[in-house]
Amino acid sequence: MASAVTGAPRVALVGFGEVGQRLARDLATGGATAVSAWDIRFPDPDSAPSRAATPDLVRRAASATDAVCDADVIICAVTAGACLEAVRDLARGANPGTYVLDLNSVSPKTKCEAASIVEHAGGRYVEASVMSPIAPCGIGSPILLGGPRAAGFAPLGIALGFTGAQVYSEVTGQAAAAKMCRSVLIKGLEALLTESLVSARRYGVEQTVLDSLGGLMPGTDWSNHSRYMITRALEHGTRRAEEMREVALTVADTGLQPWLSEAIARRQDWCAALGQERDAPTLGALLDALLNHIPDPRGGARC
Repeated sequence: MASAVTGAPRVALVGFGEVGQRLARDLATGGATAVSAWDIRFPDPDSAPSRAATPDLVRRAASATDAVCDADVIICAVTAGACLEAVRDLARGANPGTYVLDLNSVSPKTKCEAASIVEHAGGRYVEASVMSPIAPCGIGSPILLGGPRAAGFAPLGIALGFTGAQVYSEVTGQAAAAKMCRSVLIKGLEALLTESLVSARRYGVEQTVLDSLGGLMPGTDWSNHSRYMITRALEHGTRRAEEMREVALTVADTGLQPWLSEAIARRQDWCAALGQERDAPTLGALLDALLNHIPDPRGGARC
């Protein structure tokens, strides 16, 4: 096993979506000497990751193996469904002793499998659960670190800029469990608001619904908050649906039937299919845009 990292660490990003791009910007102004990146969408020059991977920000690698070959720290942030494939790819190219920070939103069981792959290849696996949206605080977001390597990685993580990270558990999977159970509520609220307000708009009662929420949960601008949450589902629904299927596995492993988690995944998939409507300027316009994709079975009739 390699010795502890000395000097400014070299960082590789596997996955260059929203999280990877934000971390690259933060790392570029922080303590990393070099940041390389790989994303499976890089071969498409018109993809968002390709457009974002500018030479001033990252070294755009030709493969996962190329990205991680000289890294001290590998940060894996891909979609939930791609987690294990990405971990296998990076483990083949990583040097012995390299830390692998797994930010993927997957079940505890999947985290344990990922840990086994990395450790068997000679790497040092650290699970990490981001417990907030990445945009507001970026690399300083609240992150739960887990697994036997978490305490050893923590000082290096802080030096890199992960100032919101804390060692949560020595047991791999517990940080993931906290993230997955939170996602039932957060992604569920997105799905619930979408289903509630699209239906309410059809009936012409959405403002009454929003006003009632203000009385139930004071201090929230429910019109703006609802538009934000529905828009997030429209923009990231595919990734959220994959995550919710991992959530369903997490819930099922407790013995509880994941009825709601499975339904949330389906609604997130529905939102992803209508992602082109996310730029509607107001909540009303957004709801109307979504309704345009749904035939009115009543034919406009009223009793």
